[in-house]
Amino acid sequence: MKTAYDTVTEATEDLQKKGYTIDFDLVEDGVHSKELKKEWKAGEIEVVEFYRFEGMTNPGDNMILYALECKDGNKGLLLDAYGADVAISREMIEKLKMH
Repeated sequence: MKTAYDTVTEATEDLQKKGYTIDFDLVEDGVHSKELKKEWKAGEIEVVEFYRFEGMTNPGDNMILYALECKDGNKGLLLDAYGADVAISREMIEKLKMH
């Protein structure tokens, strides 16, 4: 695990080379892949790596990039803005809050 990246783009490209190729979206009970048309519940995913990025001039640019692995072997990335107004389950909040 690399300890830091300068940009979200650099982190995304490196993690994709490591096999994290699915683009995940946060949904109420877990994550969803539009490409695969599949959803995984919070209990079916593990956060393998995560990286925080803070906007230099705009706090709205603060983000966390999560590298996730699903129990079925699928691996991908979830980009989450700090404090984004998304309704998610307590289990999913706890899963992401650990990081």
